[in-house]
Amino acid sequence: MSDTPIRYRISHRTHYSYSDAVAICQNQLRMQPRTGGRMTVHSSTIAIHPKPDSVFEHNDYFGNHVYSFAIESLHRELKVVASSDVTVATVSISPIHQDAGQPVFNDDIPWETIAAQSRPPLHMPLRILEYRCDSPRISVSDLFASYASKSFTPGRGILASSLDLTQRIHREFKYDSDATDVNTTTEKAFEIKAGVCQDFAHVQIACLRSLGIPARYVSGYLRTIPMKGVDRMVGADESHAWLSVYSGEAHGWIGCDPTNACFVGSQHIPICVGRDYSDVSPMRGVVLGGGTTSLRVSVDVEPIELVDTV
Repeated sequence: MSDTPIRYRISHRTHYSYSDAVAICQNQLRMQPRTGGRMTVHSSTIAIHPKPDSVFEHNDYFGNHVYSFAIESLHRELKVVASSDVTVATVSISPIHQDAGQPVFNDDIPWETIAAQSRPPLHMPLRILEYRCDSPRISVSDLFASYASKSFTPGRGILASSLDLTQRIHREFKYDSDATDVNTTTEKAFEIKAGVCQDFAHVQIACLRSLGIPARYVSGYLRTIPMKGVDRMVGADESHAWLSVYSGEAHGWIGCDPTNACFVGSQHIPICVGRDYSDVSPMRGVVLGGGTTSLRVSVDVEPIELVDTV
């Protein structure tokens, strides 16, 4: 069973203002989606002001599209607009029945089977196995393994266990944008049981890897639906982060969103994947000069149409 495909128009605007003139800036953008899996990209463009003096585009190790540019003239502001037109469809992962109040999924192999495949002798492709290893922001530990073990009980399926952990993080952690920042460690976010989508994704990835299960970080957007009777606000959407867990050959990579306590659906629009946030930062770079910097970001995710697949 599949969710109805949805076509979206996405606009991600970034505006830097500087108190002093910037002489030179060099930046990398990871804001453009790629066709593959559950998504078709109809168009994707980047607009920059002032006009860059040089541009270089390539795909990184993880297959993400990277747009690099340099501006070598004096400027006091930098505007970047990433625009995309995509269609997203997701295979729904729904339980076939309940057993003692717990969901049971089709082709849900025991999680220990996945973990065993990631240990010598290896029975897993290296491109999957690499998401089992430590990364710049995530390290495996007994602390995370212990927390995850309450969901990953002996013999339980990888899908049921992953969903349970996703829902526990949603219940037991507080969403608080003031509790953490982009540099907060995964261990600290786990300690205070608070943070934002980036922190929750990092924590769940750390838990999964600590049990020997490959998991990767996903950056993208989440369509927000206003309450009944409330007009949709243009530019009020935000970038989002979740994770995907490797569940075996039957289902492959399955997206989990601990911020919203659910498997990923057609409301989730992926942009980049990596080991953790350090691999998928939407914009990073260096400037010469600039003084004090102010930043404004606005994101608009507009559904254009439901796509008829009949």
